[in-house]
Amino acid sequence: MHSKLLTGLAAAAMLFGATLSAQAQDALARAKAAGVLKVGTETAFAPFDFIDAGTHAGLNVDVFDEIGKELGVKIEWITLDWAGVLPGLEAGHFDMVAGPATITAARLEKYRFTTPIAESTVAILKSAKDTEITKPEDIAGKAVGAGHSSSQLDQLKAFSATLPSPVDVREYTSNNEAYADLAAGRIVGVANSFPNIAYVAQQRPNVFAVIEPPFGEKTYFGYPGLKDADHASLMDAIDEALMKMKGDGRLDALQMKWFGVTFETPDAVTDPSI
Repeated sequence: MHSKLLTGLAAAAMLFGATLSAQAQDALARAKAAGVLKVGTETAFAPFDFIDAGTHAGLNVDVFDEIGKELGVKIEWITLDWAGVLPGLEAGHFDMVAGPATITAARLEKYRFTTPIAESTVAILKSAKDTEITKPEDIAGKAVGAGHSSSQLDQLKAFSATLPSPVDVREYTSNNEAYADLAAGRIVGVANSFPNIAYVAQQRPNVFAVIEPPFGEKTYFGYPGLKDADHASLMDAIDEALMKMKGDGRLDALQMKWFGVTFETPDAVTDPSI
């Protein structure tokens, strides 16, 4: 009996010790121990994240493949609608967000962002057959869509307030739904980041065209994570990997692959224009 008691106590002590060890690990240590980095994103944000013939593809997939190599982990993707991505991060369902998300002052108060990976200035996508809208101001009084809970939606509303007639702003769960309504003539435009809509217009030039110049303030995309002490070393490591990719040309090559252009981005955004 005494021997069994000692054995039970020893097992309990080992379990308690293992629990304390797991609690002592931060997000980076846990990811490395598991060999997996969990990343949340949506898949209706081409060319960053989208489904191509049933396969998850895009700039983010390629970038995080490289980040995984640098950190020595595999990437596990968790996909959901954009409105649920940042709440999912806060709830601990994944380690960070691919998104990417426009770096704004409000978001910087809640999240830590990586070094920017692309420009995100907002522009308007219109029908290729539309001859009435030739500049951003021409959307006054017309129906224009944007993604729900997005920075692009906020900027469209702010731009609308400067026009003689307010824009009839339509909110969409996904950009793909907005593009479908634009193609069907139910709205006259979609507000999204210039890289996104340039890619969409490039893929379907007979259907869509981009109104230039972009109407929004110059902004940048970054990958958001939590800004607590538990995630500090993870975000440091991801930043280090991205800066290495910027330095050796890998990020430029991926931007050229997915956008047909490269972007000059600052090392960090500490004072966003929006």
